[in-house]
Amino acid sequence: MSATLVFIAVMVAANALYVAAEFAAVGVRRSRVRRLAEDGSWLAARLLPYVEDRVALDRYVGACQIGITVTSLVLGAYSQAAITPHVAPVLAGWFTMTDLGALSAAAVLVLIVLTAVQLVLSELIPKTLALQYPSGTALATVLPMQWSLVIFRPLNALLNGAALLVLRRLGAGDHAHHHLHSPEELDLLIAESRDGGLLEPEEQLRLRRALHLNRRTAADLMVPRDRLTAIDLASAWNDVLQTAVASPFSRLPVFRGTRATIVGVLRVKDLVERYASSGPVPIETLMRPVIQVDASLAADAVLATLRERRAHTAVVVDGRGDALGLVTIQDVLSELLGLQDRSPSPARGEP
Repeated sequence: MSATLVFIAVMVAANALYVAAEFAAVGVRRSRVRRLAEDGSWLAARLLPYVEDRVALDRYVGACQIGITVTSLVLGAYSQAAITPHVAPVLAGWFTMTDLGALSAAAVLVLIVLTAVQLVLSELIPKTLALQYPSGTALATVLPMQWSLVIFRPLNALLNGAALLVLRRLGAGDHAHHHLHSPEELDLLIAESRDGGLLEPEEQLRLRRALHLNRRTAADLMVPRDRLTAIDLASAWNDVLQTAVASPFSRLPVFRGTRATIVGVLRVKDLVERYASSGPVPIETLMRPVIQVDASLAADAVLATLRERRAHTAVVVDGRGDALGLVTIQDVLSELLGLQDRSPSPARGEP
């Protein structure tokens, strides 16, 4: 029985190794491995060719997946054959059941216990460690993975080829694995580039702001409606003209009834040109439509929306559709560039 437990422990450990190696290989930073290799780490030098080449990384991950599958199947088959006959008599003594029933119950019980042990020890724990410490885990598993690559080479080539054929049939194309980095990892890469002299401090700050632009919302960047130099749609022509002349802004929001209902934007240039050519006309004929964005929309999405719609200004609305304020492309760019004193926005009211 002790030999059985030793074999099970070895299979569980092997399964955990392959799980950790897979997550670490995909999550490790290539720049980190490259730097370690340049500093003389022979393990990093062995790992570097796999993380720098997409095809090699795909074979590496494929070997991990084969190892996980093989060890799981061997563990399950061996445990059922070795442990179930010992558990069945115990269950038959505890409960009134036939030998066949006891054998079936023992098989189910062994399967449940084995699955729980494998899930915790071979899946959750190694995956968590690999995600938290990708560099150390990748280096610790590279040697057994190189041996596995040699052992599984024929099977790996066959299965990868079959998978690629199926994917091409489905129109999915290349299935090579890519390195995925979280914003925090990208932030660290930017800091390392600055420390290495590849980026100026100002460039690093701008890249960091661009990276975290999605943490700001339209409500954070907008000009509140009570600070807007706005025009009431029902205002007399002379009042509109006087407001436009007195305002330093080239675009003025137009509201109907209250500032919570912004219905368009009036360009001062259009107002002056029409007044010079034909005199007073209804404001509706000069007013241009304005797009609306939700107050919770991320700043990068606001910028993308303005560029897609070829618009300069957007009305920021709440869940009920009431206007909260206006956001312009200058507001987003000022946040992106980190300008403390923003240039006057065409929709901004006097401070």
